[in-house]
Amino acid sequence: MLDSHKYVIFTDSTSDLSQDIIDKYSINVIPIELSIDGKAFIKDYEISPKDFYNKIREGNMPKTTCINSSTYMENFEPILKTGKDILYIAFSGSLSSIYSIASQTATALNKIYPNNKVIVVDSCAASMGQGVLVYHAAKMKAEGKTLEEVVSWLEESKNHMNTWFTVNDLFHLKRGGRISATTAILGEMLNVKPIMNINLSGELILISKIRGRRAAILELLNKIENLWMAEKNPFICIAHADALEDASFLADKIKEKLGVKDVFINYITPVIGAHTGCGTVGVFFFGQKK
Repeated sequence: MLDSHKYVIFTDSTSDLSQDIIDKYSINVIPIELSIDGKAFIKDYEISPKDFYNKIREGNMPKTTCINSSTYMENFEPILKTGKDILYIAFSGSLSSIYSIASQTATALNKIYPNNKVIVVDSCAASMGQGVLVYHAAKMKAEGKTLEEVVSWLEESKNHMNTWFTVNDLFHLKRGGRISATTAILGEMLNVKPIMNINLSGELILISKIRGRRAAILELLNKIENLWMAEKNPFICIAHADALEDASFLADKIKEKLGVKDVFINYITPVIGAHTGCGTVGVFFFGQKK
């Protein structure tokens, strides 16, 4: 078997990975600072998702701070000094400067440590879409795949990682500058729920507007039915922003319609939730196209 310990996998806290997966595969997660209600939290678990979303409901607007180059240096250099390479799977470069800053840092470190490699992959994804890619990369590493093999798989597979979601709180999108106040007011009056996805370039795109929350949830099911690749999907993931009832309803429908045995439900953790607001429900799966 190949030596699978010559490189270390990193990601950031936008990947919404469970702690069990992080621990099982020794994934290094670089935290993104979050602040809400006058308090700063360096790591997601310093505030529970339930408490976080309750603070949003109380009218608090959270903020996140991008990872800077010095933080990457602090995390990467100790690994490079041991002679190991680094694979960093980053949050979508179209949604944040994280990928750009990480790439610039990698370029600098590759010059300082010419016998080692720091490879940064733009996941073109977010939340559990990014997390699923990280999970598979870590699993491949544990199975003995080389750094180059894992990177090649990531570059191909990220083009099939589907992220579809609907939001419930249009006013949160308005406060975050994603939509206008007029659009938010009219949307609430008409009970309109947007269906959004992340495209091939990792950009957030509004696809359609659906009347009614339950209809929007069922539209997510339609997207899975139309795009799902059974041979690439041992499981499907659902993430929610304190909307467990809707997430469970969707999970039951997926199992009933598609016969998928494993549908994993997880919270959208606070760093991503800071941008989606309460009530968001998203699905993540490998599809024929993105």
